Amino acid sequence: MFSPRALKSASSLMCRGFFTGQMCRQGKAPDMAEGNTFLLVSNVRNRLREIVGASTNWKDHQQALAERASLSQNLAKSQDELPAKTMKDSAIEAHLPLGTQPALREKYLNYHNSVRLLICYSHTWNKELKRSPLSIVTALVDKIDMRKNIIYPDCDIKFTGHVTWVGKTSIEAKMHMSQYHDGAYTDVLDATFVMVARDPENKRAAFINPLKLESPEEEAIFQQGEINKMRRVELSTASLLKVAPTAEERTLVHSLFLNTLDTRTVSFRSRVLPPNSMWMEDAKMKGLEICHPQERNIFNRIFGGFLMRKAYELGWANACAFVDQRWFLNGIHIQHSTTNVFHFTFRVEKDIPAIVPQTYGESMLYLDGKRHFDETMRSQG
Repeated sequence: MFSPRALKSASSLMCRGFFTGQMCRQGKAPDMAEGNTFLLVSNVRNRLREIVGASTNWKDHQQALAERASLSQNLAKSQDELPAKTMKDSAIEAHLPLGTQPALREKYLNYHNSVRLLICYSHTWNKELKRSPLSIVTALVDKIDMRKNIIYPDCDIKFTGHVTWVGKTSIEAKMHMSQYHDGAYTDVLDATFVMVARDPENKRAAFINPLKLESPEEEAIFQQGEINKMRRVELSTASLLKVAPTAEERTLVHSLFLNTLDTRTVSFRSRVLPPNSMWMEDAKMKGLEICHPQERNIFNRIFGGFLMRKAYELGWANACAFVDQRWFLNGIHIQHSTTNVFHFTFRVEKDIPAIVPQTYGESMLYLDGKRHFDETMRSQG
């Protein structure tokens, strides 16, 4: 079973303090004053449209896609044909002046999507075409770490990031979010994304520019990207959807099963919930979101970031309901297909019940969750 006390120290994503109502002091950063030359997040999507040649208007979007199809002739037949780019070529700094421009506080927008895409498109920018012939999509959100419990709604925010590793058709990009508070910027959030390059019509993989390393520090960053790639390959190879649990995991599942048998009977079907525990089935929560046009990206598809935010909100609600023992009696079932899987680790400040699987399928979910939990704990030191 997961240790309730160990859960306290997990901090991959925390369920408290995100955009609290507290007001900050000295939330106006000097580098966000009028006349600065930095990119504002409100202009990021416009820059993306210029590079990609796409539109959020459906009628214009169809014409833009038809025009992009002709860009296929500009795709490289091998990575060797493309000029190497440096990490500085993709470096982006975008400002969200919540303290300097109070009117922006009324808008609740997710800018991570556009910023990370702009980082990758900057790496694949074609000077002759003055645009990128590629379609770049998010393959994986490798990791998001919250560095602070509180994000103030009236203090200036800065996003920075650049490409940290490339393969033949994939890119790793890191983003950092900091906020100006009490006269200085402090780290708030770090994120690692894996993006893949596709042809202009998003039908097949396409080659991307190699990465030119210019210092020992950049070589170390790139090497970490290689390590991250190998870790993802190992996790995928050892997936419980492909191979059986390890001997240690099988012993754990059987121990959980034995702990739920009714000792008064000689039957595998008679199950009893241990003290301070809850059946996994009873700890389930589902949500349904209707996607509207304002949540689409420059390719007229739903933002992956929108789905991540909704998944995080559902995970937070589920964690809080589990801790506070508040449950809905029944849910409404609909037909569905799985498009994304998210794993969130929350920290709470009190002991919580253990979660107990009843079926083999739930046991695999338990082991999968434990693997991600253990990986989070190792990465947090």
